[in-house]
Amino acid sequence: MKENQLEGSFDNQEILESIVKLYGQPLLRYCHNILCDYAEAQDAVQMTFIKAYNKRKNFKGGTNLSSWLYRIAYTTCIDMIRKKKLLFFIPQEKTKNDDFIREDLKRALLTLSPLERALVFSRVIDEKSYSELETVYKSSATTLRKRYERAKKKLAKVLKETNPYYKRLEERK
Repeated sequence: MKENQLEGSFDNQEILESIVKLYGQPLLRYCHNILCDYAEAQDAVQMTFIKAYNKRKNFKGGTNLSSWLYRIAYTTCIDMIRKKKLLFFIPQEKTKNDDFIREDLKRALLTLSPLERALVFSRVIDEKSYSELETVYKSSATTLRKRYERAKKKLAKVLKETNPYYKRLEERK
């Protein structure tokens, strides 16, 4: 089913299933890269679809469904990060979960802000254009391009400093 066919009615069960099937995995990867925690990313995607369903009356016909869902996912992730910061002072047990990002890359990604992580993911993994990202991040393409370039440099610097593999790559250049 194509995206423009999905934009019709969120009340139709088949359309809802198609939306979840089409956007579930990409949104999971997106949220995982922002949150750097697979279980939290799964929760964020579920909350994204619940929010989208609850706000379905606010969806405008000419709007890009993908951008609308990514915007909801982004704000959901940011809300989760804010909540986690508030819970930081409450002692809790740390559990090991199965993340799909290598530990060195995860540490490097965590040096970036959530927006920077989201931009890197959107550009590298989802291969989104800056014009597509304008709607998601509510910033101009020029601003997003500059933020992405800074994030990419920051990430490269951290990886070179912390991982011998990336150091060797730099030395070969």
